[in-house]
Amino acid sequence: MHDVHASPLTYTKPASVRDHVTRASRLASAVAALTAAYHGRSGVCLLPHGFDAFSTRVHSARLAQTSIDVQTYIWRDDATGRFIARELLLAADRGVRVRVLIDDMDARPRDLALAALDAHPNIDVRVFNPFRTRSGLLRTIAELSQRGKRLNHRMHNKSWIVDRAIAISGGRNLGNEYFASAESMNFIDLDVLMLGPAVEKTAREFDAYWNCSLAVSIAHLRKYSRRTIDPAKYRLRLEQHAREAMAAEYARMLDEQNGLTVLLDRRYVWSADVRVVADHPSKALGAGSIASHVLDSMVEEIRAASREVLLISPYFVPGMGGTAALRSLALQGANVEVLTNSLAATDVAVVHSGYAKYRRPLLEAGVRIYELKAAAVIDEHPSRFRVGSSRASLHTKAAVIDAERVFVGSFNIDPRSAELNCEMGVWVRSAALAQELALRFREGTHPLRAFELQVTPDGKLTWIDRDGDAMHVHHREPHASSWRRAISKILGALPIESLL
Repeated sequence: MHDVHASPLTYTKPASVRDHVTRASRLASAVAALTAAYHGRSGVCLLPHGFDAFSTRVHSARLAQTSIDVQTYIWRDDATGRFIARELLLAADRGVRVRVLIDDMDARPRDLALAALDAHPNIDVRVFNPFRTRSGLLRTIAELSQRGKRLNHRMHNKSWIVDRAIAISGGRNLGNEYFASAESMNFIDLDVLMLGPAVEKTAREFDAYWNCSLAVSIAHLRKYSRRTIDPAKYRLRLEQHAREAMAAEYARMLDEQNGLTVLLDRRYVWSADVRVVADHPSKALGAGSIASHVLDSMVEEIRAASREVLLISPYFVPGMGGTAALRSLALQGANVEVLTNSLAATDVAVVHSGYAKYRRPLLEAGVRIYELKAAAVIDEHPSRFRVGSSRASLHTKAAVIDAERVFVGSFNIDPRSAELNCEMGVWVRSAALAQELALRFREGTHPLRAFELQVTPDGKLTWIDRDGDAMHVHHREPHASSWRRAISKILGALPIESLL
């Protein structure tokens, strides 16, 4: 395969925005009828369950009549990933305009499939901050040596927008482990489903990324390649996957539901204060002066807190500044609590090495820290996929501030999210939503699901493991192998925190 010789930044393409809706789709009409009574407020509800997050996406795609916009960091070539690809093709067959924007960290292995999707006249696929080299280990290493600083900046945003009527945003990528359907390990994750003005705000952020110079057509990237896949063969492959046992089970469960009911018959909270925040795409250029709008919003909200801060972050490396801010709040009497992954549960052990050194100073100031157990039970509706693993890893990125302000997004509290990746999130002022998310936090920190960390009077770190009436005290990272502990300790001594 030949490299793409022209720099992606020299690629010129027509700007595009969502088509103006020339006819009211069934979904848009139903949403308009629901929102009319709320006078400009946005409806927001949490999507904590894997199957629910999957079904909302599929049902909205099936109801789409004008447009579907998808922005993602990862799109797996697995059962749920293929199911979604087939739904996008079927929507495009009906005349729906589909736009897919995917970060190139995951896109390169899926070049052929993405190009086959892009071949449909109603589907456009763009890749964010692409490698010029599309395959080959040596060529990739060579490009990383020349452009590694730039390529280390990725688009971590996630959004799903249909007919300018509904939007989904949060932490989930597209793949089995994000929808509680993987056999080895599943993520505890969270999205928000939005109606009303927040949808337009989400759509504007999508357009900003879609039209930036870093978003390059997959057709442009593939034009030097000899390898292709015939779109008809790719469609046939998706149809074959649709007949496999897992996909057939998904289809059966979805067919038992009414799409509009799934999307609209929910306990929405209605708020006039819903902020969709996203970093400017130029942050991926690596310019040090580009601010992180998501980080700034998080800092602003935490500084304004007076009573309570609940943080959920799978990768938690608060740094000196974040540690000082959380310590200060706790020392002033605020309740500050953090839920993150244990070393045994995390899927990125190197990040855990950066987090470990901040535990003791936070605990000593009164911050309560919980670490998710690898064997934590994932709560699902009775209609869950029933094929997923019981092993869990935290992937939710969320916060509750003073029992009235809620954040859900893609932003981890770590240097990578703050300085390197483009991120997005949603802030909602709602006591009801804050109460619901706080309940989720309490479920996540329940002794059956998480260790509570403490510091002994002589300064030693311990993990409290409660199982019913029994209590065990661990004096080293619980349930993690000796090898994992050793690697984490070694990595913690290296000057790599800015990359975590």
